[in-house]
Amino acid sequence: MSKLAEFFHVQEEGSSVSTEIIAGLSTFFAMSYIIFVNPAILSETGMPYQGVFLATLISSALATLFIGLFANVPYALAPGMGLNAFFTYTVCFSLGFTWQEALAMVFICGLFNIVITVTRFRQLIIAAIPVSLQHAISTGIGMFVAYIGIKNAGFITFTSDPGSIASINGQAFDASQSLYEGGINTIISTGGAVPGITSFTDQTSLLALAGLILTIILMLRGVKGAILIGIIAISVINVIINPDVLSTLNFDQSGLGASFADLGTTFGAAFGQEGMLSLFSDPARLPLVIMTIFAFSLSDVFDTIGTFIGTGRSSGIFSEADIKNMSKAGMMNTKLDKALFGDVVGTSLGAIFGTSNTTVFAESTVGIGNGGRTGLTSTVVAICFAACIFLSPFISLVPGAATAPALIIVGIMMMSSVQEIDWSDFTEAVPAFFASVFMAYAYSISYGIAAGFIFYCIVKTVNGESKEVHPIIWGASALFLINFVVMAIL
Repeated sequence: MSKLAEFFHVQEEGSSVSTEIIAGLSTFFAMSYIIFVNPAILSETGMPYQGVFLATLISSALATLFIGLFANVPYALAPGMGLNAFFTYTVCFSLGFTWQEALAMVFICGLFNIVITVTRFRQLIIAAIPVSLQHAISTGIGMFVAYIGIKNAGFITFTSDPGSIASINGQAFDASQSLYEGGINTIISTGGAVPGITSFTDQTSLLALAGLILTIILMLRGVKGAILIGIIAISVINVIINPDVLSTLNFDQSGLGASFADLGTTFGAAFGQEGMLSLFSDPARLPLVIMTIFAFSLSDVFDTIGTFIGTGRSSGIFSEADIKNMSKAGMMNTKLDKALFGDVVGTSLGAIFGTSNTTVFAESTVGIGNGGRTGLTSTVVAICFAACIFLSPFISLVPGAATAPALIIVGIMMMSSVQEIDWSDFTEAVPAFFASVFMAYAYSISYGIAAGFIFYCIVKTVNGESKEVHPIIWGASALFLINFVVMAIL
């Protein structure tokens, strides 16, 4: 243990080996849903479910292990939610690309992100973000993470009358249509969908409420590993209440060989005749290909930047010196430099194995909230992902109701950054409000950053202070606006 602590500089970071292990387990359980959700979404494109399942586990394990060992930070990577939906419903269904071509675009996106990281462009973006917006991003991620938890807990419901339904399965909604081939996959509603609190009569919301109260009590009493204890306790209660879930456990590994055979279908598919070669075979499609790669990259880049700024600043994982020294010459000067590089490697790895963009997960905040401060936390998460290749039945015993309270608690802790924003200054309050609130409302870290950047440029221009806006913020805002226009056209 002493060698392990020495390798990861655990004591220097004010942590301990046991704390790091608990943090790693907490992060893993909080994000373990991606193991099952990602294959479910991507398999709709025709990709083999078991192949995507293994691709998700392997790419997540390798990317998380890399960032832990290389950057020594407590972050976990996996195929990002939102990006996998964009991959399936927009790129494949709406735009008509094959899943092999979509993987090729993800790989190119990864290479592009590597270039802008090595050339320090991503670092310059972070250094250019005003301090007030950095605090707003931290606050926004707190809202975003808490909202995920509240949604997963079933604490809120949404009522959509037919007039508020915009589309079903990506097609315009027709109230007279009652049958949909293949069933209903996605429903998009307008602002007419009204949120409301649940009646707390269903098991999920009651279990989540019990877990939330238990975790809060443990936190108030200063119990070490309170978040992980809450997750395990609710998982056990769920098994006691629903013993039938044990009958779904299947330890038969005879299907493992078939799963690896399916992985052979997705592995390297981005580079084959149906992937990269097909993607650029039609010159007429080139503008569409470029715009789609741009959309992939923009979301990936700013999701990561937002997560690192939001969590790293408030927790002390990334110091003021880390942020200031990024703009200096030389490669990989700081922990943040290395973390950014570790993230972009993940996207390319995911495409190679056969999954959408692999990126830093906001659920990493659960482990950080539990005291994780080094790459040992990430290493534990990576080991858990690898173990799931053989032990996935156990992971299915952890319901969303068990992990939802952890996300809510972490969101509460991250909200402390809100006090660093000068709300009495309207020019500070407007961009900070949109940057923080839109992350939860739009269910996207990058869209929250976009709203903050754009309104920051507006208020500074109206006040005659446009020269105070960094050129990179102007450029990023313009790119976001272009992206919104392109997505509206697509």
